[in-house]
Amino acid sequence: MTTALCFDLDGTLVHYTRPYGDVVEATFEAHGITHDDDLEAVGRSAYQRAFDGLEPDPHRTAMAAVVAEAGVDADPDAMVETLRRNDYAATEVPDAARESLTTLAEDNQLAVVTNGVRDWQVGKLDHHDLTDLFDVVVASYEAGAHKPDAAPFDLLRERLPADEYVMVGDEYEADVEGARAAGFVPIHYEEEGPDLWATIEALL
Repeated sequence: MTTALCFDLDGTLVHYTRPYGDVVEATFEAHGITHDDDLEAVGRSAYQRAFDGLEPDPHRTAMAAVVAEAGVDADPDAMVETLRRNDYAATEVPDAARESLTTLAEDNQLAVVTNGVRDWQVGKLDHHDLTDLFDVVVASYEAGAHKPDAAPFDLLRERLPADEYVMVGDEYEADVEGARAAGFVPIHYEEEGPDLWATIEALL
């Protein structure tokens, strides 16, 4: 029996080393925009609306809203690229995760099922030299809906046939309830809980 072992990306494979607000603040300041909580909230709200609506570039929508609110002469596209660099630089992959994934990839089908824009999420995998460990990467944008909707899980099934699917993720609603409803076996990753990687290796 073949098993596809699927992972969420942010908060499961990749972890932030500092608050995301620091990433946003550094991005604003790099483009001459004075950061404050209200301005950050404008960007966050614009991003969320665009993301929920599957608009093509939610990051640019957010940066354009910030520029308009701040009344400054800044390039939203350049700000997006700065945000991307800062975002990737603020993340890390725990050594235990990297070692376990390398071992698991030798004898198992591995996949990523992540909410987000594909090129942004795959870029994060590339940044951490993880991409080649996975047979398939599915981002919610290409599925037309975000987890916990079944669409990302269904698209994964189309791209990676297997007898059984296991989903590992840190977001209970998206990764556990969504996976279970889609017929996947869910494993809830909790950073302070039992060692995830030892558990997975024991199960397999």
